[in-house]
Amino acid sequence: MSADVKHAARKAESSHSFRVVARAGFAANGLVHVLIGVIVLGVTFGGHGETDQAGVFKAVAAVPAGFLALWILAVALLALGIYHALEGILARGGDAAKKWGRRIGEWGQAVVFIALGVIAAAVALGAKPDADQSAEEASRGILSIPGGPFVLGLIGIGIGIGGVSFIAMGFMRSFEKKMAIPSGPAGTGIKGLGVVGFIAKGIALIIIGILLTVAAVKVEPSAAGGLDAAIDALLALTLGPVLVGAVGVGLIAYGVFCFFRAPYARL
Repeated sequence: MSADVKHAARKAESSHSFRVVARAGFAANGLVHVLIGVIVLGVTFGGHGETDQAGVFKAVAAVPAGFLALWILAVALLALGIYHALEGILARGGDAAKKWGRRIGEWGQAVVFIALGVIAAAVALGAKPDADQSAEEASRGILSIPGGPFVLGLIGIGIGIGGVSFIAMGFMRSFEKKMAIPSGPAGTGIKGLGVVGFIAKGIALIIIGILLTVAAVKVEPSAAGGLDAAIDALLALTLGPVLVGAVGVGLIAYGVFCFFRAPYARL
């Protein structure tokens, strides 16, 4: 990275106003996960709903002042994504290999949050995205190119590895290093929410990764899907409703954890 690029990134990141909006991004992400968890629990008990981020944004759009809420969510999520992108550019400490490893991790998070912000803005403008259909169409496009099944398989494996990383972060409580968690009962509660939430989100990502990998092996785009398809896949298993209910509770826990992460994150 050139010195000029790093200087510009450092200057942007040091802005107090920008950091405030970026912190709001954690809260926005928390709200999204709480709503997803609530919808997942509803599906567990026989209800209907889109159990993914796009479905949540469309649900928000349907309530009074939903248009305004979506734009607030979009701005906050985009700011958090940009913050992670800047962190990737700066990549402080360690040798070259560690810095690039940190960059890849930060830029991966940047892509996720920026994508969520763009989806929220698109829904605010009237779009009605379908995550499962988008995943199927994207998979079809990838499978149609030379080596497409291999590429899609790698994407599925990558998402699955990301899920394993979330589970590991939950068990090892490594998320604590990125937060200034208070001591006492409040801190213990926040840590507990983090453990449960990270594990639940990891499980959901692993299932999505499996769906994409299966689509690659079968060369069958219809086998691909997002979180909504992952929940359907879980429901089809023995004790599926119990598993889905556990994931729903876990996603709510992760969402509440993100609310606490907003003020306590080390930015």
